[in-house]
Amino acid sequence: MAPTLVFLEHHDGVLQQGALGVLAKALSLGGDVAGVVLGAGQAVAATCGATVYVCDDPALAVPLPQPRVDALEALVAQTGAETVLFAASVLAADVAAGLAARLGAGLNWDLTDLRLEDGDLIGTRTAFGDTVVVDVAWKGTPRIGLVRAGAFEPAEAAGVANMIPFDATFQGFSSLAKLVERTHEESSGPSIEDADVIVAGGRGLGRAENFSLCEALAKELGGAVGATRAVVDAGWYPYSAQVGQTGKSVSPRLYIACGISGAIQHKVGMQSSGTIVAINKDQNAPIFDFADLGVVGDVEQVVPKLTALLRARA
Repeated sequence: MAPTLVFLEHHDGVLQQGALGVLAKALSLGGDVAGVVLGAGQAVAATCGATVYVCDDPALAVPLPQPRVDALEALVAQTGAETVLFAASVLAADVAAGLAARLGAGLNWDLTDLRLEDGDLIGTRTAFGDTVVVDVAWKGTPRIGLVRAGAFEPAEAAGVANMIPFDATFQGFSSLAKLVERTHEESSGPSIEDADVIVAGGRGLGRAENFSLCEALAKELGGAVGATRAVVDAGWYPYSAQVGQTGKSVSPRLYIACGISGAIQHKVGMQSSGTIVAINKDQNAPIFDFADLGVVGDVEQVVPKLTALLRARA
């Protein structure tokens, strides 16, 4: 049986949670499924508890897309893989698009679910501004799918991975790009993709400085801070914290929305949260239609009081 390959992106020796979530989903569908770790992968691959193809060529030492396209092209040819799946990221999107062009393959992106139907792989994605959900398929193989960040939860690793080394030939043009510098955003606490609790802020905070209210509450809860597209576009908070259609999909156990109206573009990125608490002074805000608990009030008054109560109980 032709395998399904899942690109397992890793940085600084850590597999990305989104990629592990896609691997878990692929394994749940059954069949022959294997991860792919490219570059410095022996120790990294051992942690995922599945069959993993590993290529440790020096050409893959830095996170550039083109050598990864070469390696995946070689692996698809070696294994006859009919499906290659990616968790959305800047690097993964580049690699997926390059692989699709190289193989003349179909690429479906922004997928929020996957299922088998009469033996065929069917993807689900939103359309028309996330107002409808549609099914998408592929006309032929190999099928390439780019899954929306945070769409699937990783599973607990079951034992040590079965690692299968493979070699690849790299195109001359693949080495023309050079990585000049890598920088890391300074942050404390968990990322929004990994956090069990997210405190998110929107336009209703009034001004950028009021994100300190969200940060204080998130710190007490051991969580992360999220943001809507409107405040990110306004420069109030970094893009890395954006939740929604053009940001990240998250599924924490608790999502506290502070001053967020609940537009469909934001809802699609957080609606799978375990419990949604909305704080908004507009009692007609759409977010109250799908929140589990709603507080009608001014975030500048409600959030500090909530933070103080948590501190008092610590």
